[in-house]
Amino acid sequence: MASLKASLQHLRNVPLFSSCSNKELERIAKAADEVNVKAGTLIVDQGQTGREAYILLKGVAVVRRNGKKVTSLSEGSVIGELSLLDHGPRTASVSAETDCTLLVISQRNLYGVIDKVPAVAHKLLSALATRIRDLDRAYYG
Repeated sequence: MASLKASLQHLRNVPLFSSCSNKELERIAKAADEVNVKAGTLIVDQGQTGREAYILLKGVAVVRRNGKKVTSLSEGSVIGELSLLDHGPRTASVSAETDCTLLVISQRNLYGVIDKVPAVAHKLLSALATRIRDLDRAYYG
Protein backbone atom coordinates (compact mmCIF):
# COMPACT_ATOMS: atom_id res chain seq x y z
CA MET A 1 0.00 0.00 0.00
CA ALA A 2 1.20 3.50 -0.80
CA SER A 3 2.24 5.50 2.19
CA LEU A 4 -0.16 8.03 3.66
CA LYS A 5 2.36 10.72 2.80
CA ALA A 6 2.35 9.71 -0.88
CA SER A 7 -1.46 9.56 -0.95
CA LEU A 8 -1.63 13.03 0.58
CA GLN A 9 0.71 14.41 -2.06
CA HIS A 10 -1.39 12.94 -4.86
CA LEU A 11 -4.61 14.31 -3.31
CA ARG A 12 -3.02 17.73 -2.87
CA ASN A 13 -2.37 17.83 -6.63
CA VAL A 14 -6.01 17.12 -7.50
CA PRO A 15 -7.60 20.52 -8.24
CA LEU A 16 -10.80 19.50 -6.46
CA PHE A 17 -8.88 18.95 -3.21
CA SER A 18 -6.02 21.44 -3.59
CA SER A 19 -7.36 23.94 -1.04
CA CYS A 20 -7.90 21.30 1.67
CA SER A 21 -5.66 21.32 4.72
CA ASN A 22 -3.31 18.44 5.50
CA LYS A 23 -5.72 17.23 8.17
CA GLU A 24 -8.65 17.28 5.71
CA LEU A 25 -6.58 15.51 3.06
CA GLU A 26 -5.62 12.89 5.62
CA ARG A 27 -9.31 12.22 6.36
CA ILE A 28 -10.00 11.88 2.63
CA ALA A 29 -7.01 9.56 2.14
CA LYS A 30 -8.14 7.36 5.02
CA ALA A 31 -11.62 7.18 3.47
CA ALA A 32 -10.12 5.93 0.19
CA ASP A 33 -9.05 2.44 -0.88
CA GLU A 34 -6.04 1.41 -2.89
CA VAL A 35 -6.61 -1.09 -5.71
CA ASN A 36 -4.40 -2.71 -8.32
CA VAL A 37 -5.67 -3.38 -11.84
CA LYS A 38 -4.07 -5.25 -14.71
CA ALA A 39 -3.30 -3.75 -18.11
CA GLY A 40 -6.43 -3.70 -20.28
CA THR A 41 -8.84 -3.31 -17.34
CA LEU A 42 -11.70 -0.89 -17.97
CA ILE A 43 -11.64 1.60 -15.08
CA VAL A 44 -14.61 3.75 -16.11
CA ASP A 45 -17.05 3.27 -18.98
CA GLN A 46 -18.41 6.25 -20.93
CA GLY A 47 -22.12 6.75 -20.34
CA GLN A 48 -22.25 4.65 -17.17
CA THR A 49 -23.22 6.18 -13.85
CA GLY A 50 -20.24 7.04 -11.68
CA ARG A 51 -20.07 6.87 -7.90
CA GLU A 52 -16.35 7.15 -7.31
CA ALA A 53 -13.19 8.85 -8.47
CA TYR A 54 -9.74 7.39 -8.97
CA ILE A 55 -6.28 8.83 -8.57
CA LEU A 56 -3.63 7.08 -10.60
CA LEU A 57 -0.79 6.27 -8.21
CA LYS A 58 1.24 4.10 -10.59
CA GLY A 59 0.97 3.15 -14.23
CA VAL A 60 -0.53 4.60 -17.39
CA ALA A 61 -4.20 4.80 -18.40
CA VAL A 62 -5.76 5.80 -21.71
CA VAL A 63 -8.86 8.01 -22.09
CA ARG A 64 -11.26 7.39 -24.96
CA ARG A 65 -14.31 9.40 -25.88
CA ASN A 66 -16.72 7.84 -28.35
CA GLY A 67 -14.07 5.20 -29.03
CA LYS A 68 -11.35 7.68 -30.01
CA LYS A 69 -8.23 8.15 -27.91
CA VAL A 70 -8.21 11.55 -26.25
CA THR A 71 -5.13 11.34 -24.05
CA SER A 72 -2.97 9.19 -21.82
CA LEU A 73 -2.86 9.65 -18.07
CA SER A 74 0.09 9.07 -15.77
CA GLU A 75 0.87 9.13 -12.07
CA GLY A 76 -1.09 11.76 -10.17
CA SER A 77 -3.90 12.05 -12.71
CA VAL A 78 -7.49 12.02 -11.46
CA ILE A 79 -10.23 10.03 -13.16
CA GLY A 80 -13.93 10.70 -12.70
CA GLU A 81 -13.85 13.36 -10.00
CA LEU A 82 -17.22 14.78 -11.03
CA SER A 83 -18.79 11.51 -9.91
CA LEU A 84 -17.90 12.47 -6.36
CA LEU A 85 -20.42 15.26 -6.67
CA ASP A 86 -23.23 13.72 -8.73
CA HIS A 87 -24.29 10.42 -10.21
CA GLY A 88 -24.03 11.71 -13.75
CA PRO A 89 -22.85 9.61 -16.66
CA ARG A 90 -19.14 9.20 -17.29
CA THR A 91 -17.99 11.51 -20.08
CA ALA A 92 -15.27 9.14 -21.32
CA SER A 93 -13.96 5.62 -20.95
CA VAL A 94 -10.65 5.05 -19.20
CA SER A 95 -8.71 1.81 -19.27
CA ALA A 96 -5.40 0.72 -17.82
CA GLU A 97 -2.71 0.74 -20.50
CA THR A 98 -0.26 -0.83 -18.05
CA ASP A 99 -0.75 -2.46 -14.67
CA CYS A 100 -1.98 0.37 -12.44
CA THR A 101 -2.37 1.21 -8.79
CA LEU A 102 -5.34 3.47 -8.06
CA LEU A 103 -6.60 5.33 -5.02
CA VAL A 104 -10.40 4.96 -5.11
CA ILE A 105 -12.61 7.51 -3.36
CA SER A 106 -16.30 6.70 -3.26
CA GLN A 107 -18.95 9.38 -3.12
CA ARG A 108 -20.35 7.75 0.02
CA ASN A 109 -17.00 7.88 1.81
CA LEU A 110 -16.34 11.46 0.71
CA TYR A 111 -19.76 12.49 1.99
CA GLY A 112 -18.86 10.84 5.30
CA VAL A 113 -15.80 13.09 5.49
CA ILE A 114 -17.93 16.13 4.61
CA ASP A 115 -20.44 15.23 7.35
CA LYS A 116 -17.59 15.24 9.89
CA VAL A 117 -15.79 18.27 8.42
CA PRO A 118 -18.32 20.54 6.65
CA ALA A 119 -15.58 23.00 5.64
CA VAL A 120 -14.47 20.46 3.03
CA ALA A 121 -17.74 21.03 1.16
CA HIS A 122 -17.02 24.76 0.96
CA LYS A 123 -13.59 24.06 -0.49
CA LEU A 124 -14.98 21.63 -3.05
CA LEU A 125 -17.59 24.20 -4.14
CA SER A 126 -14.88 26.82 -4.52
CA ALA A 127 -12.75 24.46 -6.61
CA LEU A 128 -15.75 23.70 -8.82
CA ALA A 129 -16.49 27.39 -9.29
CA THR A 130 -12.88 27.94 -10.37
CA ARG A 131 -13.15 25.09 -12.86
CA ILE A 132 -16.39 26.49 -14.30
CA ARG A 133 -14.84 29.95 -14.64
CA ASP A 134 -11.81 28.47 -16.43
CA LEU A 135 -14.06 26.60 -18.84
CA ASP A 136 -16.13 29.71 -19.42
CA ARG A 137 -13.01 31.74 -20.25
CA ALA A 138 -11.72 29.00 -22.56
CA TYR A 139 -15.02 28.78 -24.41
CA TYR A 140 -16.14 32.41 -24.47
CA GLY A 141 -12.82 34.22 -24.07
